[in-house]
Amino acid sequence: MIALIQSIKQIDQSIFLFFNGMHNPFWDVVMPLFTQTATWSIFYLTLLYFIIRKYRMKAIAALVLLALSIVIADQFSVFVKETVQRLRPTHDPDIQHLVHNVYRKGGLYGYFSSHATNTFAVAAFTARLFKNTRFQLLIYFWAALVSYTRIYLGVHYPFDILTGALVGLLIGQLMYRLFLIIENRFLLLKLPKLAETSLSNQETFSLFMVFLIFTATVLLVANQLLHAQLI
Repeated sequence: MIALIQSIKQIDQSIFLFFNGMHNPFWDVVMPLFTQTATWSIFYLTLLYFIIRKYRMKAIAALVLLALSIVIADQFSVFVKETVQRLRPTHDPDIQHLVHNVYRKGGLYGYFSSHATNTFAVAAFTARLFKNTRFQLLIYFWAALVSYTRIYLGVHYPFDILTGALVGLLIGQLMYRLFLIIENRFLLLKLPKLAETSLSNQETFSLFMVFLIFTATVLLVANQLLHAQLI
């Protein structure tokens, strides 16, 4: 068993070093921006707008459960970090000298990633709410992007991300099921019905454009910051 754990750890480290080693000055500016929650405020507000627009009075319950999903995901990941106490790459004496760490080392322990857990919980819950394939592609891409920044920045191993993503997916799915139970028992006569409500392709396109314009803006700002530093 010990040999198996060591083998998994070595594989995890090798994958981490491969992806963490693919860096350049431009992405060193972009990734710290993409990893911050505040950076995505406009995207979050757009999601909230569509939840309120589609679910009307039920939006209150939806927003409460979405917030609860994030709180549970975040606190559970912190609990596991403190229990397992696996060192982050930036604090691991075996490889810390090989880690490309952009702007800070993060906390001492890293298993598993709170960023991955939180974003995939949001993705899973909203994917079930909106029931649109194109939206699902967008929201899971966003969750994967934010999660990947943690590897790029050197603060999480790939298995930290994978575990966080799986836990986040589970939490998001469970919270949506709880929403269905609440609807059936307490919101039976209030429309619209969860099972019959979805985001249209046109609405998804609007959300995609917000994401695209916002992302392009971040990339342009990062490019300007990089050139300003080089002058």
